[in-house]
Amino acid sequence: MIDMGWFGYIAWDAAFFSALMAIIVINLILSGDNAVVIALAVKNLPKKQRMWGIILGSGLAVVLRVVLTFFAAQLLLISFLKFFGGALILWIAVKLFTSGHEEEHVESAAGLWQAVKVILIADLIMSIDNVLAIAGASKGNMFLLLFGLGTSIPLVVGTSALLSMLMDKYPIIITIGAAILGKVGGEMMITDPWIVKTFHAPHWMDYTMQIVCAVGVVVLGKYLVKRKAAKSGNSVATAEQIQVSEQVGEKE
Repeated sequence: MIDMGWFGYIAWDAAFFSALMAIIVINLILSGDNAVVIALAVKNLPKKQRMWGIILGSGLAVVLRVVLTFFAAQLLLISFLKFFGGALILWIAVKLFTSGHEEEHVESAAGLWQAVKVILIADLIMSIDNVLAIAGASKGNMFLLLFGLGTSIPLVVGTSALLSMLMDKYPIIITIGAAILGKVGGEMMITDPWIVKTFHAPHWMDYTMQIVCAVGVVVLGKYLVKRKAAKSGNSVATAEQIQVSEQVGEKE
């Protein structure tokens, strides 16, 4: 065994490697939602800025998770935190859905950092459960904990890069991604400690809430996209009418 003091230890036994495998599996399962957020957030960035957005967002999110690890268990006990956090995830999902269907690209440092900010906010909210699961699997070994969080970086970066590339070719992936975030938001809201304690909702209510939120995000997103397109169309038509009127006035 290699003892590294406060940093933990490395042991060559079954217990250590079973904990290591558990953390890797947890990361594989839980990194998907984070990858969806990142892919949607960087979708409207130019291709040369996308990878920077993915790397910065993933790296800073992991740093945030390390800090969050020390408070995760206490945060999960706060009433309404998960409820309002889930509601914020729903808002982010709708926002990313509508921006994902826009054609223009934002080529600026402001656009890049705006994407990173969205990634960090969503990751902070969604990662409380994830961090707690990894912290539990690490059994107090800081090395295993940091290793587990570290392995999530290449997983999320690779998946996010692939998803953002596919979103350009297959816009349906944007819809699927927004629906997944809607499901996550609904699950967070229905599993809030106060909601669970007060209503004792059966499992079918959990699934119903997730489905309603997933569908609701997509329906609201599509409505907002159509409304914005209609307004843009009216603005273009009005501008053309003004231009024609000015040309007629000049001829007269």
